Amino acid sequence: MTDTREKPKAPDQRTASASEKPEQEQKKEAGPEPQKTPSTLPLEGVRVVDVGTFLAGPYAATIMAEFGADVYKVEHPLAGDPFRRLGTLTNRPDATLAWLSEARNRKSVTINLRVPKGAELFRKLVAKCDVLVENFRPGTLESWGVGWDILHKDNPGLVMLRVTGYGQTGPYRNRRGFAHLAHAFGGLAYLSGFPGQTPVVPGPNPLGDYMVSLYGVIGVMLALRYREQTGRGQYIDIGSYEAVFRQLDEIATAYGLYGKIREREGSGTVIACPHGHFRTKDNKWVAIACTNDKMFARLAVDAMKRPELAAEGTYGRKEKRLAAREEVDRIVTEWVGALTREEVMAKCLEAEVPIGPLNSVADIFADPHFKARGNLVTVNDPDVGEVVVPGVFPTLSATPGRVTNLGPALGNATDQVLGELLQLSATELGQLRKNRII
Repeated sequence: MTDTREKPKAPDQRTASASEKPEQEQKKEAGPEPQKTPSTLPLEGVRVVDVGTFLAGPYAATIMAEFGADVYKVEHPLAGDPFRRLGTLTNRPDATLAWLSEARNRKSVTINLRVPKGAELFRKLVAKCDVLVENFRPGTLESWGVGWDILHKDNPGLVMLRVTGYGQTGPYRNRRGFAHLAHAFGGLAYLSGFPGQTPVVPGPNPLGDYMVSLYGVIGVMLALRYREQTGRGQYIDIGSYEAVFRQLDEIATAYGLYGKIREREGSGTVIACPHGHFRTKDNKWVAIACTNDKMFARLAVDAMKRPELAAEGTYGRKEKRLAAREEVDRIVTEWVGALTREEVMAKCLEAEVPIGPLNSVADIFADPHFKARGNLVTVNDPDVGEVVVPGVFPTLSATPGRVTNLGPALGNATDQVLGELLQLSATELGQLRKNRII
């Protein structure tokens, strides 16, 4: 993105990988020039300050870092981000596996924002940057003297991503927000589970935190594009529940138009049949999705070898299958249950029936498709050793993202960043450290 401010030299961690080397060959006198892979990434030169905690919001900074942005993780000098201590412990006292994976490609800078000198230092840092990511409750940054009005005055081109549980406005703005609450308030948890039973958590992972961060990245990219056109920055206001609610397809429209309330549907759905999870003979699971008559005919005729099931007088029409859902699901359940997962997968794939395995993480590590797509990346941490983390997504054909380092040690780049960007001397840095500002 266009920015006229003077930039420091690119840090060492931007060294191109083997697949991203700069051009080495000169154009030949004859013949077309071979296509080269650029040495820079789309967000090269963009500086991001991540002052958030845990995952909702900061994961947006992770994505930007994977595609070339310099991300400065601002943390309290004593304890750092509490996310460092969430999840499976490692032999690094300041890093769990969650931190190593999701705080990757950052530089840690320690500043105490709760004291005036620290707030002043933070303002100077943000003034040199393009994007700020924060996820405190509304009014928190303002109480420290580093709210939007002040930061925007210091840096009119600043793009500020503000992630909270319920947004910056509205009657619930001051409530605490967590992914678990976003799933509940946004309507997803109500739909999760089996009919008549207690609603379940839609997976043990903080799905809402990831979802709101993805929308956050979209907002930042749009705002940077606007700044490129006008020179003006802006802030992005997102509540975690909004990211969850936006994913619920036609549910809001159906209620608004017909007063229809969607209920829990277990592993299936009321709009298609058979469409669910089925246990195999070897105690594994597959997902089958027959959303139209043609798909069901492939399942019944070609895979199950029971053409009578797809006849018009039985279950060949979707309306008849939906009316006899329990019977159709019972027939498919029995057929799947008599086969191993490998056998049922082979039959359905040959018949072009939509099917997939319900993978455990062990299945994922063993699956050749994950390997071929680069979905698992091994990164060496000096203290922990080789760590496997999810790969970079999405995949760009010309400028694919990359993982340069895992979650950093607390304050590992404080002197470097403040020295380079703010031109602070070693003496000044030493005094700030002595006063526990950094």
